[in-house]
Amino acid sequence: MEQFTLTLTSQARPEDITHATICGVVSSGNLEVLVEPTAPHDACEIVVNTSAHGFRDIWEAVLKDFTVRHAAGGLKLSINDAGATPAVVSLRLDQAFESCNGDAP
Repeated sequence: MEQFTLTLTSQARPEDITHATICGVVSSGNLEVLVEPTAPHDACEIVVNTSAHGFRDIWEAVLKDFTVRHAAGGLKLSINDAGATPAVVSLRLDQAFESCNGDAP
């Protein structure tokens, strides 16, 4: 298991994000994302636990893309990965953000 933490610059989160949200399930090549609001600011803290070693550069690229596309400053993301592809990681991050933002069904 590999673990690392990134702090990435992003626009401040919407004020209506006030509760934690979990999205996804860790099993058979999938992952889960826990989104927790923290003090509003312009940084997003991301903790990644992954079974795939040696892919930190790819993780950083996917996570930087996420923080550019979404106002994630003031959020903490905890990711537990069981070998998901970058496309699945990006999709699950979008779903988790939309869910905590009230945009998901």
